[in-house]
Amino acid sequence: MHRLYEFLRRHPMWVDGFWAACLLLMSALWLVSEASAGPYTRLERWQVLSAVPISMTLCAVVWLRRRWPEWMLVAAGAAGVAQLAVGVFAVVPDFAMLVIVFTAASGRVRWASRSALVGAFVAPTLATLFLFPGGEESSTFSDVVGTVFLTVCFLLAWVLGDSLRTRRAYYVQLEERAARLEREREAQAKVAVAAERARIARELHDVVAHNVSVMVVQADGAAYVLDTAPEQTRQALETISGTGRQALAEMRRLLGVLRSSEDGDGGEYVPQPGVEQLAELVEQVRGTGLTVDFHVEGTPRPLPSGVELTAYRIVQEALTNTRKHGGPEAGARVLLTYGSDELDLLAEDDGRGAQAELYEEGGADGLGHGLIGMRERVGMVGGRLEAGPRPGGGFRISARLPLAGRT
Repeated sequence: MHRLYEFLRRHPMWVDGFWAACLLLMSALWLVSEASAGPYTRLERWQVLSAVPISMTLCAVVWLRRRWPEWMLVAAGAAGVAQLAVGVFAVVPDFAMLVIVFTAASGRVRWASRSALVGAFVAPTLATLFLFPGGEESSTFSDVVGTVFLTVCFLLAWVLGDSLRTRRAYYVQLEERAARLEREREAQAKVAVAAERARIARELHDVVAHNVSVMVVQADGAAYVLDTAPEQTRQALETISGTGRQALAEMRRLLGVLRSSEDGDGGEYVPQPGVEQLAELVEQVRGTGLTVDFHVEGTPRPLPSGVELTAYRIVQEALTNTRKHGGPEAGARVLLTYGSDELDLLAEDDGRGAQAELYEEGGADGLGHGLIGMRERVGMVGGRLEAGPRPGGGFRISARLPLAGRT
């Protein structure tokens, strides 16, 4: 039964064709009864013959009303005019008039709907005046009652059709709104995924690049003094071990944040590093042989977590770049200044400095994502970043991180 309903819903003209065939059959019975000689016959033979094409036209209106509603409305109007001309009131086929009025009112073509409304008012009155002229009072009263009844029927058909049109338009608006909201949700999801990927990339770069570079420096030093200074080799291996553990801890923290956002539980993971861990970071870098001068100006106080993490990552990336590009004799300086409404951060070195393409274009080999990540982090907290060669040699990174309204 459900398949039959789906089939008929996909082929509405089959349904209309069935009803048109039923109407044609009833119209044929009516014409036969009118053509038979008898005392109750009201039509002449030539009128019956004229009613044949009128009836067939009205049956075709029922059949083709969905495909060509405007043309079928015109055809129904022409059939009505022909009835007035030949003096035939086709009782059975005129049911198609109600059907086409409903169809035109439910369509999107406004002139067809208005024409159907005018026809709903005019057609019953014209039929009464031209097809049932009466002179007696009783006859006049019955004609008025019949006219009102037919007019109400036509108006009801038009109102039902117009209500269907309004409901369809409402459903179309709901579907369009739902589709628009779905597109917006997909766009927001893509933006969120891109932002999350960028955040993960920044975290991975900062964690892996810094700790791995420390381990590489210590491993090279241990290999160099392996035979001549076993104690230094042991210290280098201990530094490598500690740095590896620290990298694993930070990786667990990063993965824990991702899992907690998916599973909904906070878990117990290492907190995000902040300015209080800068001293440990500097000591770790000094252990690799890089001279670092670290100073804090102003009164230290609690800062927004985003600002603390940004400051830590900037110093971490700056010191990593100094080890990579500054040369063996390079020294670094880190200055952290607490202001009234912003945190100023300066990280510079006196080494060889980085090549221009590393900080202007992201690296000649497609790498050099550290400075890109710095700018992204600073931009997220509403700050400003300046990075470039230092007068007199070396490289300088300066950042201003606002504190008001940031969490």
